[in-house]
Amino acid sequence: MNENKFDGMGNIYAKFRPNYPKDFIDFLFTDLNLPKNCVFADVGAGTGILTKQLLEKDATVYAVEPNDDMRKVAENNLKVFSKFIPVKGTAENTALSDNSIDIITVAQAFHWFDRQKFKKECQRILKPSGKVILIWNSRDSKSELIIENDSINRKYCSNFKGFSGGMKDAASEDDFSDFFSGEYTVKTFQNPLTYSKKNFVGRNLSASYALKENDVNYTYYVNELEKLFDKYSKDGVLTMPNFTMCYFGTV
Repeated sequence: MNENKFDGMGNIYAKFRPNYPKDFIDFLFTDLNLPKNCVFADVGAGTGILTKQLLEKDATVYAVEPNDDMRKVAENNLKVFSKFIPVKGTAENTALSDNSIDIITVAQAFHWFDRQKFKKECQRILKPSGKVILIWNSRDSKSELIIENDSINRKYCSNFKGFSGGMKDAASEDDFSDFFSGEYTVKTFQNPLTYSKKNFVGRNLSASYALKENDVNYTYYVNELEKLFDKYSKDGVLTMPNFTMCYFGTV
């Protein structure tokens, strides 16, 4: 991953990116039989969106993030948590100790990693019974709103190759058989997202591929996003069909 890709985007990312659903967080702590005093490594932690939700469950979390801007936002926002440990590191070189981690989480970031190098790093830092959990918020591919949102990004954003996490239906599944060792489990959680116009535009602008204010077509891009909001919103609120998918197993 190019760790500079999100330079200058920490605040907008933290402000407009969504949390993960309560059902998913509850699942982690009730259904996976986590060890007492579980230690997480949240790799590619960004501004600490998932990190915060884990800390609120009283977990110890090493938040591994290479981008200085993103990590500093996390440090400012999460310093009140005594079990928050920010780490400057990459997925392929986390700087964590051998056999020190119970669970590795990767939220909305795995697509940036060198998959095989990250797998080796997971094997190094995990305890013998440790697991890796890959998580994405995914847009519903059947939604006309999301199809049109995709088209606007393709029109204006030269670096747009598709939404991270993709556009899927709830039954779809990516293949991670080259990453996990043996069988892995897939779980899906409903996570519809609601936005005001400002937040909908901000969510789009928080993406790595999004135009910046000094780009020639920035105003046209924002105008089309605002028109899209107006088309599909009701009483000033837009609901985006979305679900959270997680894949977990051993490596």
